[in-house]
Amino acid sequence: MSVPVALRGVVKSYRDGARTVEVLRGVDLEVAAGELVAVVGPSGSGKSTLLHLLGGLDRPDAGTIEVGGRRLDRLAARELARYRNRTVGFVFQFSQLLSDFTALENVALPGRIAGLPAAAVARRAVDLLDRVGLADRRGHFPGQLSGGEQQRVALCRALVLEPALVLADEPTGNLDPEAGEGVFRRLVELQTSHGTTALLVTHNPELARRCGRISLLEGGVLRSGTL
Repeated sequence: MSVPVALRGVVKSYRDGARTVEVLRGVDLEVAAGELVAVVGPSGSGKSTLLHLLGGLDRPDAGTIEVGGRRLDRLAARELARYRNRTVGFVFQFSQLLSDFTALENVALPGRIAGLPAAAVARRAVDLLDRVGLADRRGHFPGQLSGGEQQRVALCRALVLEPALVLADEPTGNLDPEAGEGVFRRLVELQTSHGTTALLVTHNPELARRCGRISLLEGGVLRSGTL
């Protein structure tokens, strides 16, 4: 399952003491259903802000964001919460796993929040962990896993409800090259097999080049780019 994404004239600013900092200055972006797009740019250019807006974690000051033909600004709070839970899968730079939950329990958590049958979600979680090479680590807690293993668990958690859109914010940024390569490879494999639409924020030019397309965010404006 996948969805097209469209941003038109998106503006976002923040207050920093007495001054207003304009982060996004009229961003336009079209992403086809099933496409994997890398978003690159200098630190502080608004890449994470862009993903937060797409994920329904924040709202733009101006412009429109459509995911699967739905305008996010027209969703009520309850609809937006359901959108975040069922349509979007998030992967962050730090895994954000719950320390008191096992790998399996962390992966199954979105299904628990959604109120889905526990057995079905658990089967799906087991399958995903097996596919990323963590079959023997399901019962381990985050503190017993390496950084790369934690990120693979976080990737499984993001995909357990088969979201139509995956937003990955520097998912390899906190890992050594070998572990980062492993997480990226698993991300692409799962994204491709599910046909999921995905946006990947990364500072790694090599990984960006391996995505279907590169968009460069600079000066608050997004444009097509090459690295």
